[in-house]
Parts: sequence; C-alpha cells; structure tokens
Amino acid sequence: MVGIVIASHGDFADGIKMSGSMIFGEQKDVQSVTLQPNMGPDDLKAKLEKAVSSLEDQEQVLFLVDLWGGTPFNQVNGLFESHKDKWAIVAGLNLPMLIEAYASRMSMNSAQEIAAHIIETAKDGVKVRPESLQPKAAPKAAPKKAVSGGQPGSMKYVLARVDSRLLHGQVATGWSRSVNPTRIIVVSDNVAKDDLRKNLIMQAAPAGIKAHVIPIKQMIKIAKDDKHFGGERALLLFETPQDVLRAIEGGVPLKTINVGSMAHSVGKVQPNKVLAFDQDDIDTYKKMEKKGIKFDVRKVPTDSEDNLDNIMKKAQAELDKNK
Repeated sequence: MVGIVIASHGDFADGIKMSGSMIFGEQKDVQSVTLQPNMGPDDLKAKLEKAVSSLEDQEQVLFLVDLWGGTPFNQVNGLFESHKDKWAIVAGLNLPMLIEAYASRMSMNSAQEIAAHIIETAKDGVKVRPESLQPKAAPKAAPKKAVSGGQPGSMKYVLARVDSRLLHGQVATGWSRSVNPTRIIVVSDNVAKDDLRKNLIMQAAPAGIKAHVIPIKQMIKIAKDDKHFGGERALLLFETPQDVLRAIEGGVPLKTINVGSMAHSVGKVQPNKVLAFDQDDIDTYKKMEKKGIKFDVRKVPTDSEDNLDNIMKKAQAELDKNK
C-alpha cells in the first residue's frame, strides 16, 4: 500500500488527518508532520525522515503538503530529489484530496498514479455560494455511465443504509467509492416535504452521481416498476428503521441493511457511540430479522462488522432498567 505523509505549517496536518479518519475510517501507513513556530528547517526535515521510516512501504510514498514553496514543501522536495522515479508531492492540500487519496490506495499501487488522479477531485472540492460566483468551466464530455451489475430492465440495490444524518461525508466518499452507485436515493416522507433539506442533500451528492429525495410510497412504486431504471445502481438512505420496514413491506426488494448511525433523542438509550434505540427501534429491527433481513453494522466500509443482536441486547437491558 502506498504510504502517505501529510505535512503543513502549524497543526493543520494533524487536524485534517483526524477529519479524514472521521469520514473514511482509520488508515494505516499515514503520518502527519507539522512545522511549529519554534522549529527550524532541519528539525522539520528530521521529522519527515522519521515519518517516512515508519511507513511499511518506503518505495512508494505520497506527500500531501499545504503550500507550494513553503517550508514543509521545500523540505519534502529535498527528500524527493533522490526518489523522483517513485515518490510524488501534491501541494494545496484539502479534505477532498486526502479522502480521494485514501480511496485511490484501494486500487492504485503507485504514488505517482495516485498523485495524478487526485488533483481533479481537489479542484472540484473548491466551490462557492451563491453559485453565480463560481467561474464558468469549459464544457466537459459526458462521463461514461458506470458499469452496472443489475439485469437489463431492472435496478440493482448496491447499498441500503439507516443513517439519521442521511447524505454526509462518510456516505458521499467512503460508501460511494466502495459500492459505486449511479444514484443516491434518500427515502423519507419527512425530508421529501422539506425543501431546504432536499436542496442541501442534492448539493452534497458526489460528482457524477445523481441524488434524489422521494417519499416511501414513491420508492415502493419504483421498485414494482423499475423498467426505466435498467442498469442503474442505487444507494438507498433511510433516516429510521421504521422507514426501512415500510419500504420492505411495500415490496422494495432489500436483503441486507447497513446500520450506520441512529441519533440519540429523549427516551432512547445509546449502547455504543453511534447507535441509539427506543423500544420501537428494537421491535422494528426484530420484525425485519424475522423477514430474513441481514444487518451490516458499520459506519464506513473499512470498519469491522459489529453484531446488531448483541448491541440491541445491551439497549434492551438499559431500557428495561429505566422502566
């Protein structure tokens, strides 16, 4: 795996590394190096050398630095001179760049290949509102449609996820990269009636993926007659397990549900950091379980799967205790 060294002025490198972990999961062979006010160039160079020496593969190293021409870049560039054939440096670090680098390591084995690939994503991550301030881009060729695993005339459900936050960084980057959808569909009666939330969700869609917000009845209707969606790969997002159960009972052919996050609220207990339950939630999951639905409890694709039954037993015990 290509090693990554993040270098910056101040604590930026440490902070963006933490942000990347929150969105894409903990990553191996990633080091952050910071230039502090009391440090000189030689001190920074020593830290960079130590960071590289800690990587499992020191032949393939990608440096992501904050500013072209700054001290972190200059010290990295000095090390780079004797490894020009394999190492790579990309300046102008932002979070989309870092996440794309993480995703690219899954399929690319060359630091220079990843470096060339992530530049466009980093540029696309710079946007402005109002949109009228965005510079006019030259027309681009239409992107090629993703290869679908679905049968002709039918839609393939590549992921169905319960997530009270719906479309956010972990979904737009980690899960989208993992399951490669052509459409992200938020299935929620509440959100479908909220124009502000609908617009925010559609704006958060990753480049090249269409986002929709539809009520549950509309999703059921599509599932029963999806001949117009042949070849599409759909990632479905639900706010609650109750919405998932309604969709399944209505005929949406889901077999596995990814349980990502369920927000805490009054009357709920929280047996782990990201999942909160009341009695109705537990009963709803058990109803789905009786229908043969399987559950994949993970925040991001790189997490290990957790056991929903064990989590619900803890939640049930807490609920019983609070009665």
